[in-house]
Amino acid sequence: MTTKRFGPGGYRYIPAVFQYSGGVAAEPGFRMERARFANPVPLEEGFTRIEAHLKSLGLAPTAFAQCELRSPEPFTEDGFRAFNRLYCGTLERWGIMTGDDNPVARSNVCPELHKPAGPSFHAFSYAVPDAGAAPSFCVAGSGEAREGGASYRESVVAHGDTSPEGMRAKADYVLGEMERRMTALGFGWADTTAVQAYTVFDPHPFFLDMVVARGAARHGLTWHPCRPPVVGLDYEMDCRSVTLERVLPG
Repeated sequence: MTTKRFGPGGYRYIPAVFQYSGGVAAEPGFRMERARFANPVPLEEGFTRIEAHLKSLGLAPTAFAQCELRSPEPFTEDGFRAFNRLYCGTLERWGIMTGDDNPVARSNVCPELHKPAGPSFHAFSYAVPDAGAAPSFCVAGSGEAREGGASYRESVVAHGDTSPEGMRAKADYVLGEMERRMTALGFGWADTTAVQAYTVFDPHPFFLDMVVARGAARHGLTWHPCRPPVVGLDYEMDCRSVTLERVLPG
Protein backbone atom coordinates (compact mmCIF):
# COMPACT_ATOMS: atom_id res chain seq x y z
CA MET A 1 0.00 0.00 0.00
CA THR A 2 1.15 3.52 -0.76
CA THR A 3 -0.15 6.88 0.44
CA LYS A 4 -0.98 10.16 -1.27
CA ARG A 5 -0.90 13.65 0.16
CA PHE A 6 -4.06 15.74 0.25
CA GLY A 7 -2.53 19.18 0.68
CA PRO A 8 -5.74 21.21 1.10
CA GLY A 9 -6.76 18.97 3.99
CA GLY A 10 -3.47 18.69 5.86
CA TYR A 11 -3.36 14.90 5.70
CA ARG A 12 -2.23 11.94 3.63
CA TYR A 13 -4.36 8.93 2.75
CA ILE A 14 -4.36 5.38 1.41
CA PRO A 15 -6.06 5.35 -2.02
CA ALA A 16 -8.77 2.70 -2.16
CA VAL A 17 -12.21 2.79 -3.81
CA PHE A 18 -14.33 5.77 -4.87
CA GLN A 19 -16.48 5.75 -1.73
CA TYR A 20 -13.63 5.97 0.79
CA SER A 21 -9.89 5.79 1.38
CA GLY A 22 -8.21 3.09 3.45
CA GLY A 23 -7.15 5.54 6.14
CA VAL A 24 -5.73 8.98 6.83
CA ALA A 25 -2.84 10.41 8.83
CA ALA A 26 -2.18 14.02 9.75
CA GLU A 27 0.70 15.69 7.94
CA PRO A 28 3.48 17.28 10.03
CA GLY A 29 2.13 20.46 11.60
CA PHE A 30 -1.40 19.04 11.87
CA ARG A 31 -3.33 16.77 14.23
CA MET A 32 -6.43 14.65 13.76
CA GLU A 33 -9.33 15.64 15.99
CA ARG A 34 -12.57 13.63 16.36
CA ALA A 35 -16.09 14.84 17.10
CA ARG A 36 -18.96 12.50 17.94
CA PHE A 37 -22.62 13.46 17.87
CA ALA A 38 -24.53 12.60 21.04
CA ASN A 39 -27.14 10.98 18.78
CA PRO A 40 -27.00 10.06 15.08
CA VAL A 41 -27.65 13.02 12.77
CA PRO A 42 -29.26 12.40 9.35
CA LEU A 43 -26.82 12.57 6.46
CA GLU A 44 -27.80 15.89 4.86
CA GLU A 45 -28.17 17.67 8.20
CA GLY A 46 -24.93 16.07 9.34
CA PHE A 47 -22.98 17.50 6.43
CA THR A 48 -24.42 20.95 7.21
CA ARG A 49 -23.47 20.67 10.87
CA ILE A 50 -19.99 19.35 10.05
CA GLU A 51 -19.34 22.27 7.72
CA ALA A 52 -20.52 24.71 10.42
CA HIS A 53 -18.34 23.01 13.06
CA LEU A 54 -15.27 23.22 10.85
CA LYS A 55 -16.00 26.88 10.09
CA SER A 56 -16.28 27.60 13.83
CA LEU A 57 -12.72 26.30 14.19
CA GLY A 58 -11.48 28.40 11.29
CA LEU A 59 -11.20 25.36 9.02
CA ALA A 60 -12.28 24.87 5.43
CA PRO A 61 -14.45 21.87 4.49
CA THR A 62 -11.34 20.29 2.95
CA ALA A 63 -10.13 19.55 6.51
CA PHE A 64 -12.80 16.80 6.67
CA ALA A 65 -10.82 13.55 6.75
CA GLN A 66 -12.87 10.68 8.19
CA CYS A 67 -16.40 9.81 9.24
CA GLU A 68 -18.38 7.07 10.97
CA LEU A 69 -21.87 6.49 9.60
CA ARG A 70 -24.89 4.56 10.85
CA SER A 71 -27.44 3.06 8.45
CA PRO A 72 -30.74 1.29 9.24
CA GLU A 73 -30.03 -1.94 7.31
CA PRO A 74 -27.21 -3.50 5.28
CA PHE A 75 -27.35 -2.48 1.63
CA THR A 76 -27.49 -4.67 -1.42
CA GLU A 77 -24.47 -4.12 -3.65
CA ASP A 78 -26.53 -1.99 -6.07
CA GLY A 79 -28.06 -0.04 -3.19
CA PHE A 80 -24.62 0.56 -1.69
CA ARG A 81 -23.29 1.96 -4.96
CA ALA A 82 -26.26 4.33 -5.25
CA PHE A 83 -25.83 5.52 -1.66
CA ASN A 84 -22.10 6.06 -2.15
CA ARG A 85 -22.65 8.25 -5.21
CA LEU A 86 -25.04 10.42 -3.18
CA TYR A 87 -22.59 10.66 -0.27
CA CYS A 88 -19.67 11.49 -2.55
CA GLY A 89 -21.60 14.35 -4.15
CA THR A 90 -21.01 16.53 -1.10
CA LEU A 91 -17.30 15.68 -1.05
CA GLU A 92 -17.09 16.83 -4.66
CA ARG A 93 -18.86 20.10 -3.83
CA TRP A 94 -16.48 20.66 -0.92
CA GLY A 95 -13.46 20.31 -3.21
CA ILE A 96 -12.24 17.14 -1.50
CA MET A 97 -12.98 14.52 -4.14
CA THR A 98 -12.04 14.61 -7.82
CA GLY A 99 -13.33 11.86 -10.08
CA ASP A 100 -13.07 8.58 -8.19
CA ASP A 101 -10.12 9.69 -6.03
CA ASN A 102 -11.53 10.03 -2.53
CA PRO A 103 -9.17 10.86 0.37
CA VAL A 104 -11.81 10.62 3.13
CA ALA A 105 -11.72 7.47 5.29
CA ARG A 106 -15.05 6.01 6.42
CA SER A 107 -16.88 3.39 8.45
CA ASN A 108 -20.57 2.69 7.79
CA VAL A 109 -22.34 0.15 9.97
CA CYS A 110 -25.90 -0.86 10.83
CA PRO A 111 -27.06 -1.05 14.47
CA GLU A 112 -28.95 -4.23 15.29
CA LEU A 113 -31.23 -2.28 17.66
CA HIS A 114 -32.17 1.42 17.94
CA LYS A 115 -31.74 1.88 14.21
CA PRO A 116 -31.66 5.36 12.66
CA ALA A 117 -34.42 6.21 10.20
CA GLY A 118 -31.87 6.65 7.43
CA PRO A 119 -28.10 6.94 6.88
CA SER A 120 -26.71 9.20 9.60
CA PHE A 121 -23.47 10.57 11.00
CA HIS A 122 -22.17 9.12 14.27
CA ALA A 123 -18.75 10.81 14.31
CA PHE A 124 -16.19 12.53 12.10
CA SER A 125 -12.53 13.53 12.18
CA TYR A 126 -10.62 16.41 10.64
CA ALA A 127 -7.12 17.85 10.45
CA VAL A 128 -6.30 20.89 12.61
CA PRO A 129 -3.10 22.96 12.30
CA ASP A 130 -0.87 22.26 15.32
CA ALA A 131 2.86 22.87 15.04
CA GLY A 132 3.69 20.65 18.03
CA ALA A 133 1.25 17.83 17.36
CA ALA A 134 2.14 14.20 17.86
CA PRO A 135 1.47 11.91 14.88
CA SER A 136 -2.20 10.89 14.56
CA PHE A 137 -4.31 8.78 12.22
CA CYS A 138 -7.68 7.15 11.52
CA VAL A 139 -7.97 3.81 9.71
CA ALA A 140 -11.17 3.24 7.75
CA GLY A 141 -13.52 0.43 8.63
CA SER A 142 -12.94 -2.88 6.90
CA GLY A 143 -15.08 -5.99 6.80
CA GLU A 144 -13.95 -9.47 5.84
CA ALA A 145 -14.09 -8.92 2.05
CA ARG A 146 -10.82 -9.18 0.17
CA GLU A 147 -10.25 -6.24 -2.16
CA GLY A 148 -10.35 -6.77 -5.91
CA GLY A 149 -13.17 -9.30 -6.17
CA ALA A 150 -15.87 -9.00 -8.79
CA SER A 151 -18.48 -8.89 -6.02
CA TYR A 152 -18.62 -8.89 -2.24
CA ARG A 153 -19.96 -12.47 -2.25
CA GLU A 154 -16.91 -13.72 -4.15
CA SER A 155 -14.55 -11.84 -1.85
CA VAL A 156 -15.97 -12.56 1.63
CA VAL A 157 -13.87 -14.70 3.95
CA ALA A 158 -15.86 -17.70 5.24
CA HIS A 159 -18.97 -16.47 3.46
CA GLY A 160 -22.13 -17.42 5.38
CA ASP A 161 -20.15 -19.13 8.16
CA THR A 162 -20.88 -17.46 11.51
CA SER A 163 -19.74 -20.44 13.58
CA PRO A 164 -16.92 -19.75 16.07
CA GLU A 165 -14.45 -21.06 13.49
CA GLY A 166 -15.92 -18.91 10.73
CA MET A 167 -15.85 -15.79 12.90
CA ARG A 168 -12.22 -16.48 13.83
CA ALA A 169 -11.32 -16.60 10.15
CA LYS A 170 -13.17 -13.35 9.51
CA ALA A 171 -11.56 -11.60 12.48
CA ASP A 172 -8.10 -12.83 11.49
CA TYR A 173 -8.50 -11.28 8.04
CA VAL A 174 -9.86 -7.98 9.39
CA LEU A 175 -7.13 -7.67 12.03
CA GLY A 176 -4.58 -8.25 9.29
CA GLU A 177 -6.17 -5.56 7.13
CA MET A 178 -6.02 -3.10 10.03
CA GLU A 179 -2.33 -3.91 10.40
CA ARG A 180 -1.67 -3.50 6.68
CA ARG A 181 -3.34 -0.10 6.63
CA MET A 182 -1.61 1.12 9.77
CA THR A 183 1.76 0.00 8.37
CA ALA A 184 1.11 1.98 5.18
CA LEU A 185 0.49 5.09 7.30
CA GLY A 186 3.56 4.41 9.46
CA PHE A 187 1.84 3.12 12.62
CA GLY A 188 0.93 -0.03 14.54
CA TRP A 189 -1.29 -1.23 17.39
CA ALA A 190 1.04 0.39 19.93
CA ASP A 191 0.08 3.80 18.53
CA THR A 192 -3.70 3.38 18.76
CA THR A 193 -5.86 5.27 21.24
CA ALA A 194 -9.08 3.44 20.30
CA VAL A 195 -10.09 0.27 18.44
CA GLN A 196 -13.69 -0.55 17.49
CA ALA A 197 -15.32 -3.81 16.38
CA TYR A 198 -18.71 -4.16 14.71
CA THR A 199 -20.57 -7.47 14.75
CA VAL A 200 -23.78 -9.01 16.04
CA PHE A 201 -21.98 -12.31 16.66
CA ASP A 202 -20.08 -13.30 19.79
CA PRO A 203 -16.44 -12.08 19.67
CA HIS A 204 -15.45 -13.67 22.99
CA PRO A 205 -14.15 -16.98 21.55
CA PHE A 206 -11.34 -15.15 19.72
CA PHE A 207 -11.00 -12.01 21.85
CA LEU A 208 -8.06 -13.01 24.06
CA ASP A 209 -5.91 -15.13 21.76
CA MET A 210 -6.42 -13.00 18.64
CA VAL A 211 -7.47 -9.44 19.44
CA VAL A 212 -5.66 -9.00 22.75
CA ALA A 213 -2.66 -11.15 21.82
CA ARG A 214 -2.00 -9.04 18.70
CA GLY A 215 -2.03 -5.83 20.75
CA ALA A 216 -5.33 -4.55 19.40
CA ALA A 217 -6.94 -4.03 22.80
CA ARG A 218 -4.29 -2.09 24.69
CA HIS A 219 -6.99 0.43 25.72
CA GLY A 220 -9.77 -2.12 25.55
CA LEU A 221 -12.02 -2.82 22.59
CA THR A 222 -15.24 -0.91 21.88
CA TRP A 223 -17.78 -3.46 20.62
CA HIS A 224 -20.72 -2.03 18.70
CA PRO A 225 -23.58 -4.51 18.09
CA CYS A 226 -23.80 -3.51 14.45
CA ARG A 227 -23.64 -5.24 11.09
CA PRO A 228 -21.26 -4.15 8.32
CA PRO A 229 -22.94 -2.12 5.56
CA VAL A 230 -23.32 -4.79 2.85
CA VAL A 231 -25.39 -7.98 2.98
CA GLY A 232 -23.10 -10.99 3.53
CA LEU A 233 -20.51 -9.29 5.76
CA ASP A 234 -20.42 -10.15 9.47
CA TYR A 235 -17.37 -8.51 11.09
CA GLU A 236 -15.76 -5.08 10.77
CA MET A 237 -13.15 -3.05 12.64
CA ASP A 238 -11.58 0.39 12.57
CA CYS A 239 -8.94 2.09 14.72
CA ARG A 240 -7.43 5.47 15.38
CA SER A 241 -4.87 7.53 17.27
CA VAL A 242 -6.47 10.83 18.23
CA THR A 243 -5.52 12.90 21.29
CA LEU A 244 -8.57 15.20 21.35
CA GLU A 245 -12.19 14.05 21.00
CA ARG A 246 -15.36 16.11 21.39
CA VAL A 247 -19.01 15.23 21.89
CA LEU A 248 -21.43 17.49 20.00
CA PRO A 249 -25.18 17.76 20.71
CA GLY A 250 -27.23 15.21 18.80
